[in-house]
Amino acid sequence: MNYAVRSEILNLNVYKAGKPIDEVKRELGLNEVIKLASNENPLGCSEKVKAVLKNMIDEANMYPDASNYELKYNIAKKNNVHFDQIFCSTGSDSLIKVICNTFLNSGDESIMGEVTFSRYIDSTKLMGGKVIQIPMKNHGLDLDAMVNAITEKTKIIWLCNPNNPTGTIFTKSELENILKKIPSHVIVVMDEAYIEYVTDKEYPDSLSLLPSYPNMIILRTFSKAYGLAALRCGYGIASKELGGYFNRVIGPFDVNLFAQKAAVTALEDQDFIKLVHNTNKDCKEYLYKELENLGLEYIKSNTNFIMFDTKKDDINLFNELLKRGVIIRPGSFLGMPGWIRLSIGTKEQNIVFINALKEVLSL
Repeated sequence: MNYAVRSEILNLNVYKAGKPIDEVKRELGLNEVIKLASNENPLGCSEKVKAVLKNMIDEANMYPDASNYELKYNIAKKNNVHFDQIFCSTGSDSLIKVICNTFLNSGDESIMGEVTFSRYIDSTKLMGGKVIQIPMKNHGLDLDAMVNAITEKTKIIWLCNPNNPTGTIFTKSELENILKKIPSHVIVVMDEAYIEYVTDKEYPDSLSLLPSYPNMIILRTFSKAYGLAALRCGYGIASKELGGYFNRVIGPFDVNLFAQKAAVTALEDQDFIKLVHNTNKDCKEYLYKELENLGLEYIKSNTNFIMFDTKKDDINLFNELLKRGVIIRPGSFLGMPGWIRLSIGTKEQNIVFINALKEVLSL
C-alpha cells in the first residue's frame, strides 16, 4: 500500500544505539561481555534510589503525577530557580524533540557543530527544518563560526557543553562573548547532559546567565552521572514563558512514576554524585596513560567517555573487540571515522578493555 507518509519521515535514518550486552552474547556465544559504548554509569545508581524502587513495585498499576510536582519542586530547589521554569520528559532526547516541535517550521534553520549529538539533526529534520553544521575547531565547537552562520531563518543554535562525542568544553568567557551577539529571537540550547563529570574550572555557570538571556534553555539528565538511563528522565530549565510552552507540548505522563521517585531520591544523594565524579576522574587518568603508552592520540575529556584515534579501521576494530566481549562505539557512527568513543568503565572493566585493545592492535 502507498501511505501518505510525510517526506520528512522518509528522509530520516534510524538511530544506531550501542549494541546491547545480551545481543552480543547471543550473536557471538559469549558468557562475559562489558559495554563501554553508551556512556552509562558503570557504578549503577545510588543505593538509596534502589531502595526506593524496590518499595514501589505495588504502585506499578498507578499513573504517575502528570504535573511532575515533586520532581519539579526538587529540581527547582536544587538549582535555585522557580518551579515554573522546569520542564521534564523522557530524557534529553525527548526534550530536544519537544524544543524542535515548539519552534521549528519548514525551512527554519537549526545550527550545530559538525560533530555533535546526532539527535539535533533528526529532530530538526522531522519538523522540516534545515540543518546547518559548522566545522569543528580543535575538536570543539567553533562558537564564533556558529554565531556568524546565523541568518534571518535561524531559529535554534545547539551548544552541547561538554560536547558529545568529543568531550570538549567551551569556557565561561567564550560563552559570554557570543551570547551578546546572538539575536534575542534565536533560541540558545545549552545541552549539559555531562555536567556532573566536568573538571575544568573555566566551565560556564549557565544558570547564572539565564536571567539575562531569556532565549536560553538548559538541558540536563538523570541518565548519565545519576545512573538512571533505563528509567528515562531528563529536565530543562528556561524562562517561565518558555517553560509554559514546553509543558503544553510534553505529554502528561511522559515521566513514569518510578522515574519521578527515583530522580527525586537521586537528587538528594549528592554523596553518590561525588563518588561518581571522583571515580570517573581517576579511571580517566588511567586510560589516558594507557593510550599514551600505546602511542594513540586522544581528546582531553570533561565527560565519562574518551574519544581516541585508533590509526586503524574503526569498524574492524569494533568487530574485533566484540569478539573479545568488549562493546565500544565506532567513530564512523559519530562523524569521526578512524576514531573510537570509549565510555569510561570501572577499574576492572578498563583493564579488560586495555588488554583487549592491545591484542587487537597487534593483529
